[in-house]
Formats: sequence, C-alpha cells, structure tokens
Amino acid sequence: MEEEKKEQTTEQSSHAEEKTQTIEEKDAKENKMWALLCYLGVLVVIPLLVKKDSKFVEFHTKQGLILLAGWALSILPFGPIIALLVIVLSIIGIINVFSGEMKNLPIVGELAEKIKL
Repeated sequence: MEEEKKEQTTEQSSHAEEKTQTIEEKDAKENKMWALLCYLGVLVVIPLLVKKDSKFVEFHTKQGLILLAGWALSILPFGPIIALLVIVLSIIGIINVFSGEMKNLPIVGELAEKIKL
C-alpha cells in the first residue's frame, strides 16, 4: 500500500516537472528574439518594458542590464578592457539565447540574480 502511494507521488512530481519543463521550453522558443535584444546594449530596455511576463526574457534582461552598466564603465581609462569583456560576454549570452538556455554568464550572472524586476 505504501509502495503504491510512493509510486503515485513520484509519478505526479515527474509529471509536474515535465509540464514545467514544457512551459519553460515554450517560453524560450517563443521569446528568443526578445531575449536577443537584451545583449544589444541600450536595446535591453525594449524587452524590459514589453515582455515582463516571460521568465526567459526576464533572466536575460537582468544580465543585459549588468552588461549595459559595463558599457557605461567603458569610458573609464581602462575602458577598452571592459568593452572587450562586455562584447565577449554578450556573444556568450546570445549563444545561450539561441540555445534556449538560462545559463549565468561569468561575473555577470551573480550580480544579475540580485536584480528585482
């Protein structure tokens, strides 16, 4: 009797995980172009205002906002180094978007998680 309950609970949680994963995959598939804008400098503002309901876009928007701050810091004396770093991280972010992944970027990811939208 207990084994049947455990199996039912396991099946229910497995089904819930599959449903959640399907929703996340659908969100990523439908919103890739919006998320792409997050890594194109000032254009991060567009998905920030338009796609507030998408977790996929929200994740990439937070990282894009940190990168935008990096662009602002690139006017400092050591700015070319920062600009190069921002370009590389933006390319990695764009690759993650096209892969449908929500991976934290190095350096940026931890800072982005602290942002509340």
